[in-house]
Amino acid sequence: MSATTPLVPFDFERRELKPHDVLVDILYSGVCHSDLHQARDEWGGSMYPMVPGHEIVGKVIAVGAHVTKFKAGDTAGIGVMIDSCRECKPCHDFMEQYCAEGMTGTYNGYERDRSAIAQGGYSTQIVTDERWVYHVSDKLDLAGVAPLLCAGITTYSPLKFAGVKPGDKVAVAGLGGLGHMAVKFAVAMGAEVTMLSTSPSKEADAKKLGAHHFVLSTDAAAMKSLESHFDVVVDAVSGNHDYEIYLKLLGVEGKLLVVGLPADQPKVNTFELIRNRRCIIGSMIGGTVETQEMLDFCAEKNIVADVEVIQMQQINEAYARMLKNDVKYRFVIDMASLKQ
Repeated sequence: MSATTPLVPFDFERRELKPHDVLVDILYSGVCHSDLHQARDEWGGSMYPMVPGHEIVGKVIAVGAHVTKFKAGDTAGIGVMIDSCRECKPCHDFMEQYCAEGMTGTYNGYERDRSAIAQGGYSTQIVTDERWVYHVSDKLDLAGVAPLLCAGITTYSPLKFAGVKPGDKVAVAGLGGLGHMAVKFAVAMGAEVTMLSTSPSKEADAKKLGAHHFVLSTDAAAMKSLESHFDVVVDAVSGNHDYEIYLKLLGVEGKLLVVGLPADQPKVNTFELIRNRRCIIGSMIGGTVETQEMLDFCAEKNIVADVEVIQMQQINEAYARMLKNDVKYRFVIDMASLKQ
């Protein structure tokens, strides 16, 4: 495999169980846009051979001698990271995604001891330290749970940080894998939610997801009428865009939560920042404790991602469709197709 070749079958062996390891038989693996970026080395530094996938749901089939959180037969999830230094302040605070030494990603990087390249969830099984394994409720559709391990926690964490509560006014910009989860979470948190989109065709979908209002962000008059209106705007737009159009929508001490990753560095009008004492907040996934909290919240509120389940053999076609935004709203691979 290389940056310019399609994904193809690849055989490798997982490590033997260490005392704190959990062996998970993978049932479903979500397809994140970052999988495509890294498989094609669009962010630089990709390591091959690479097995992508960091939205993983399956069944525990074995545990190490010192594992206390899991037993064989448990339904479990694994997300974007599989280790960290465990010693710095973020790690002690269970915000391992901000590890001072850098977290260990589920794939496209070395294991913490540098014994091997970590390989991800487009595979039949995975071995991970129990700290980075999560309990998943069997009440939920497991295919729909898989994207919660990235798209879900990426939007849940900043909404929690912003303190979204019943009665708050929240706008979500960009109705994709992240945006559709932001709508679901904000609604479940009790907020009045408005979907902002450049596409009129997204209105029906936004309402199905629970959004109370829909506004075309290209409608200058409508956007003008919403200036200083929102407590929070979630910016899930991955294409290059002007942050100012969303800053203007924020009321006093309003928060722009940035989870989209445009290729170009955005410019910010500082006059729009100081007006209403607005702030721009970046956020990256969530720590282990918060991720479990998110999964428990989803079980309580019956929240899963909207997914299209595919066979492993369709992965290259899925990548091509992702580039055309032709998915509502996340591809998820049924790993039974790989086991066959």
